[in-house]
Amino acid sequence: MTDSLVIIPTYNEKENIEKIIRKVFSLPYPFDVLIVDDGSPDGTAAIVKSLQQIYPENLYIQERKGKLGLGTAYIHGFNWALKKHYEYIFEMDADFSHNPDDLIQLLHACKNEADVVIGSRYIKGVNVVNWPMNRVLMSYFASGYVRLITGIKIQDATAGFICYRRKVLEKIPFEKIRFVGYAFQIEMKFTALQYGFKVLEIPIIFTDRTAGTSKMSTRIFREAFLGVIQMKLNSLFRNYKT
Repeated sequence: MTDSLVIIPTYNEKENIEKIIRKVFSLPYPFDVLIVDDGSPDGTAAIVKSLQQIYPENLYIQERKGKLGLGTAYIHGFNWALKKHYEYIFEMDADFSHNPDDLIQLLHACKNEADVVIGSRYIKGVNVVNWPMNRVLMSYFASGYVRLITGIKIQDATAGFICYRRKVLEKIPFEKIRFVGYAFQIEMKFTALQYGFKVLEIPIIFTDRTAGTSKMSTRIFREAFLGVIQMKLNSLFRNYKT
């Protein structure tokens, strides 16, 4: 059994899911893959189940009823990973915006340098390909806003390509993570730092999806904008030492 699990949440990713799974399993390091599918009506789960015949020991799926949100999908996956005793747990998108080849460098950095490693779009300039300028600016300045409000130094606060050491996820009380959209990514990083874990950013190139449909919406950004202030205020009354 490998020590590393890649969690991939899905909703209507039939164009990408087989390719991303096969790519992960082609890497020179053995990763297991957990798909958390939110009842995709396009048959994503059926594709994953057919691939389980090829990868019976390494490919897993958890099916949920309804579109319940990115944050709850990852928390579902985190709890599953902890029960299965994985040491390194990854977040990765299904659409190839995160290059699976970069899993190797995230893992190496997590084993040798940090407790949480972020594949960062902004640690060395702006490494984003094929995004419209309004999306680039919104994402870039969102991270600046997070740094201003919270005081954390992370350049890519909304990044979703991450490796966690097991001990980080064991420490964070998931029941107190309140966000379910992309603000979930901010809250997890902020909470890890509050608990004293070492968080490291390494540069990646983020490439916008070429197949399927983006799940981004103005509601998601609104949640993040207003929620960051509330998150910071709540942190003033929490004890992160226990």
